[in-house]
Amino acid sequence: MKSISTFLMFVGEHAGKAEEAIGLYTSLFRDSEVVSIERFSESDGQPLGFIKQAKFTLNGHLYIASENNGNHQFTFTPAISLFVECDSLEEIEDSYRVLSKNGQELMPLDDYGFSQRFGWLNDRFGVSWQLNLGN
Repeated sequence: MKSISTFLMFVGEHAGKAEEAIGLYTSLFRDSEVVSIERFSESDGQPLGFIKQAKFTLNGHLYIASENNGNHQFTFTPAISLFVECDSLEEIEDSYRVLSKNGQELMPLDDYGFSQRFGWLNDRFGVSWQLNLGN
Protein backbone atom coordinates (compact mmCIF):
# COMPACT_ATOMS: atom_id res chain seq x y z
CA MET A 1 0.00 0.00 0.00
CA LYS A 2 1.39 3.36 -0.99
CA SER A 3 -0.65 5.69 1.26
CA ILE A 4 -3.96 6.59 2.88
CA SER A 5 -5.17 10.20 2.80
CA THR A 6 -8.28 12.07 3.89
CA PHE A 7 -10.35 13.17 0.87
CA LEU A 8 -12.68 16.17 1.11
CA MET A 9 -15.33 16.58 -1.59
CA PHE A 10 -16.99 20.00 -1.64
CA VAL A 11 -20.52 19.58 -3.07
CA GLY A 12 -23.87 21.35 -2.90
CA GLU A 13 -23.66 24.82 -1.35
CA HIS A 14 -19.93 24.25 -0.74
CA ALA A 15 -19.04 23.50 -4.38
CA GLY A 16 -16.76 26.22 -5.66
CA LYS A 17 -15.38 26.95 -2.19
CA ALA A 18 -12.64 24.32 -1.93
CA GLU A 19 -9.81 26.71 -2.73
CA GLU A 20 -11.01 29.19 -0.12
CA ALA A 21 -11.22 26.39 2.46
CA ILE A 22 -7.76 25.07 1.60
CA GLY A 23 -6.35 28.59 1.89
CA LEU A 24 -7.91 29.02 5.33
CA TYR A 25 -6.68 25.65 6.60
CA THR A 26 -3.11 26.01 5.30
CA SER A 27 -2.86 29.51 6.80
CA LEU A 28 -4.12 28.34 10.20
CA PHE A 29 -1.98 25.27 10.88
CA ARG A 30 1.82 25.18 10.92
CA ASP A 31 3.81 23.00 8.55
CA SER A 32 1.01 23.32 5.97
CA GLU A 33 1.07 24.08 2.27
CA VAL A 34 -0.78 23.69 -1.01
CA VAL A 35 1.08 20.96 -2.90
CA SER A 36 -0.86 21.03 -6.16
CA ILE A 37 -4.15 22.11 -7.71
CA GLU A 38 -5.59 20.60 -10.90
CA ARG A 39 -8.69 22.29 -12.30
CA PHE A 40 -11.50 20.98 -14.47
CA SER A 41 -11.35 21.97 -18.14
CA GLU A 42 -14.31 23.00 -20.30
CA SER A 43 -14.72 19.42 -21.54
CA ASP A 44 -15.04 17.93 -18.02
CA GLY A 45 -18.66 18.93 -17.43
CA GLN A 46 -17.92 21.01 -14.34
CA PRO A 47 -17.70 24.79 -14.05
CA LEU A 48 -14.43 26.08 -15.46
CA GLY A 49 -11.98 26.65 -12.62
CA PHE A 50 -13.56 24.15 -10.20
CA ILE A 51 -10.95 21.99 -8.49
CA LYS A 52 -10.64 18.52 -9.98
CA GLN A 53 -8.03 17.53 -7.40
CA ALA A 54 -6.01 19.51 -4.90
CA LYS A 55 -3.34 18.14 -2.62
CA PHE A 56 -2.37 20.03 0.50
CA THR A 57 -0.76 19.35 3.84
CA LEU A 58 -1.88 20.33 7.33
CA ASN A 59 0.75 19.91 10.01
CA GLY A 60 2.66 17.70 7.57
CA HIS A 61 -0.29 15.35 6.81
CA LEU A 62 -1.53 15.03 3.24
CA TYR A 63 -5.14 15.82 2.33
CA ILE A 64 -6.86 15.66 -1.05
CA ALA A 65 -9.85 17.79 -2.07
CA SER A 66 -12.19 18.12 -5.02
CA GLU A 67 -15.39 19.97 -5.79
CA ASN A 68 -18.38 19.01 -7.88
CA ASN A 69 -21.66 20.75 -8.63
CA GLY A 70 -23.56 17.55 -9.45
CA ASN A 71 -26.81 16.70 -7.67
CA HIS A 72 -25.20 14.64 -4.90
CA GLN A 73 -27.28 13.28 -2.06
CA PHE A 74 -24.46 13.70 0.46
CA THR A 75 -22.24 16.32 2.02
CA PHE A 76 -19.85 16.54 4.96
CA THR A 77 -21.00 15.08 8.28
CA PRO A 78 -19.70 15.33 11.87
CA ALA A 79 -19.61 11.52 11.94
CA ILE A 80 -16.16 11.98 10.39
CA SER A 81 -14.17 14.95 11.63
CA LEU A 82 -10.62 16.24 11.70
CA PHE A 83 -9.22 15.83 15.23
CA VAL A 84 -6.60 18.42 16.16
CA GLU A 85 -4.37 18.11 19.24
CA CYS A 86 -3.42 21.68 20.17
CA ASP A 87 -0.27 22.54 22.13
CA SER A 88 -1.51 25.59 24.01
CA LEU A 89 -4.62 27.37 25.23
CA GLU A 90 -3.87 30.21 22.80
CA GLU A 91 -3.63 27.78 19.87
CA ILE A 92 -6.93 26.03 20.61
CA GLU A 93 -8.78 29.31 21.21
CA ASP A 94 -7.41 30.90 18.02
CA SER A 95 -8.14 27.79 15.94
CA TYR A 96 -11.67 27.50 17.33
CA ARG A 97 -12.38 31.20 16.73
CA VAL A 98 -11.19 31.07 13.10
CA LEU A 99 -12.83 27.75 12.21
CA SER A 100 -16.16 28.49 13.91
CA LYS A 101 -16.64 31.89 12.22
CA ASN A 102 -19.86 31.57 10.18
CA GLY A 103 -19.91 27.86 11.03
CA GLN A 104 -21.86 25.79 13.55
CA GLU A 105 -20.82 25.06 17.13
CA LEU A 106 -21.47 21.45 18.07
CA MET A 107 -19.68 21.59 21.45
CA PRO A 108 -18.33 24.99 22.57
CA LEU A 109 -14.81 25.16 23.97
CA ASP A 110 -15.05 23.90 27.53
CA ASP A 111 -13.81 21.39 30.12
CA TYR A 112 -15.83 18.22 29.48
CA GLY A 113 -13.99 16.04 31.99
CA PHE A 114 -12.21 13.96 29.36
CA SER A 115 -10.20 17.05 28.35
CA GLN A 116 -9.38 20.32 30.08
CA ARG A 117 -10.29 22.16 26.85
CA PHE A 118 -12.23 20.67 23.95
CA GLY A 119 -14.48 22.00 21.20
CA TRP A 120 -16.29 20.53 18.21
CA LEU A 121 -17.61 22.51 15.26
CA ASN A 122 -18.53 22.51 11.61
CA ASP A 123 -16.70 25.27 9.76
CA ARG A 124 -18.40 27.51 7.17
CA PHE A 125 -17.53 24.97 4.47
CA GLY A 126 -19.26 22.13 6.35
CA VAL A 127 -16.05 20.35 7.43
CA SER A 128 -16.24 19.04 10.99
CA TRP A 129 -13.37 19.70 13.44
CA GLN A 130 -12.66 18.46 16.95
CA LEU A 131 -10.09 20.60 18.77
CA ASN A 132 -8.45 19.24 21.89
CA LEU A 133 -5.88 20.76 24.21
CA GLY A 134 -3.25 18.02 24.45
CA ASN A 135 -2.05 16.95 27.85
